[in-house]
Amino acid sequence: MTHFANKSEASQYLKLSGTTLKRYRLQGLLVEGIHWVRLNSRCIRYNLDLIQDWLHNRHDPVAHQRAIEIYQASLLSNQKKTGKRPVKSLN
Repeated sequence: MTHFANKSEASQYLKLSGTTLKRYRLQGLLVEGIHWVRLNSRCIRYNLDLIQDWLHNRHDPVAHQRAIEIYQASLLSNQKKTGKRPVKSLN
C-alpha cells in the first residue's frame, strides 16, 4: 500500500528539506498525480514510495517508469471489475 505524507513527514522520511521537495515540484521533477497530490490550495501529500524510487533511479528513467506503472496498476480505479452485473428487470 502506498503511503502519502505531509511535507514534514516526507522531509524526515526522505531526508530532504521541505524547500527541496517544493523545488522538485516546481521544476517538474516530481509529477502531480504521481509523486504528489494536492488536496486543496494549501495541502499537499507526497507519495513516499515513488519519490524514494525516483531518488534511487534518477539516472534510469526506464526503471522509474516501471515503478510508476506498478503503482498505477495497483490503484482501485485500475482494478478489474469482478462479480456479476445485476439482471435488468423486464418490467
